[in-house]
Amino acid sequence: MNKKVAVMVVNPVNGLGLFSYLEHFFENNIQFKTFAVAERKTVKTNSGIKLETDYVVNELIGKTDEFDALVFACGNAMPKFAENVNQSYNQALLKVINAFADKRKLIAGHCAAALLFDNIKALYGKRVALHPLAKKLVQNVVATDKDIITDNNLFTAKDENEAARLASLVVQALNN
Repeated sequence: MNKKVAVMVVNPVNGLGLFSYLEHFFENNIQFKTFAVAERKTVKTNSGIKLETDYVVNELIGKTDEFDALVFACGNAMPKFAENVNQSYNQALLKVINAFADKRKLIAGHCAAALLFDNIKALYGKRVALHPLAKKLVQNVVATDKDIITDNNLFTAKDENEAARLASLVVQALNN
């Protein structure tokens, strides 16, 4: 059975992390759809390269059963999230992560993704790898010094340099 992943793409997104996930999924015949965490499908990488996603995050609400996993591709996510916390796309992102977590589906992310996961009740108490500067900011998940952590359905890596290894673990989990 083909697995399918919803990939959240913030604006701007870290291209290294995003493309690590997408390449691993493509090379392992795992279907994926990209969702911009923005008002429009067009986003940019941190280096300014324009990308067109398949959908916007609001279009994923109510469709979690169509996917086996959710991957959060980080970038300047947390400063942008903080600036735009009340925007519908950020509220949609939290709803989507909650829906995946409530259904115990695989959730993955690197860098500051754990800061978002820290707001999801179904993930409270889970161990996470995250950017060292973000460690003191989490309250409900358990920050570690590890490069990568898998804690049941939650897969995290400390930064984009570990995204390829994280993507490989996600692929392995989806293929089991």
